[in-house]
Amino acid sequence: MLFFVHLHMTHLEIKKGNLLISEPSILNDSSFNRAIVLLTEYTKNNAVGFILNRPTSFLLSDLITDLNCDFPVYEGGPVEQENLYFVHRVPELIPNSIAISNGVFWGGNFESLKAALHTRQITNTDIRFFLGYSGWGKNQLSEEIESNSWFVTKNSSKNIFLEDHSTFWRNKMVEKGGNYKLWANAPKDASLN
Repeated sequence: MLFFVHLHMTHLEIKKGNLLISEPSILNDSSFNRAIVLLTEYTKNNAVGFILNRPTSFLLSDLITDLNCDFPVYEGGPVEQENLYFVHRVPELIPNSIAISNGVFWGGNFESLKAALHTRQITNTDIRFFLGYSGWGKNQLSEEIESNSWFVTKNSSKNIFLEDHSTFWRNKMVEKGGNYKLWANAPKDASLN
């Protein structure tokens, strides 16, 4: 006879700089299926982050025509997708940036950014651009974590921008271990199984 005991899982603290990894249980959510979100802000009233592993078909020069820059632009999330955001590792080149954690910064002076891009002082491993962002209201994110839509993990990458977007989610499933390893190799569209 088998006995199952439900254990209340403790979650890593939600804080800026941590990663939100979409649980396999939200496979039918087109906004966040297999998403990895870098949390850039977390307060008692809201949370903001950017999806790291969902490139769009746009290059930066497609959106800002006076920039000759072929850096890819990623889908940051479903909110304000007409706005461009950026996260980077070069605060010395982009004043007024907001420190997130682990050497990663959010935003900053756009004219300084453009100047550094023009002079090629910034490479695509220093910065990531996003259309839109992911946002949650008061208690919304913690409720989604409690309902197993996300798990939280530390950003352990030396450079998050070097992670391969096509294998990032799968690698986090393998890293988490247990039943998550099974999901690592599941097809993206579960109906194909």
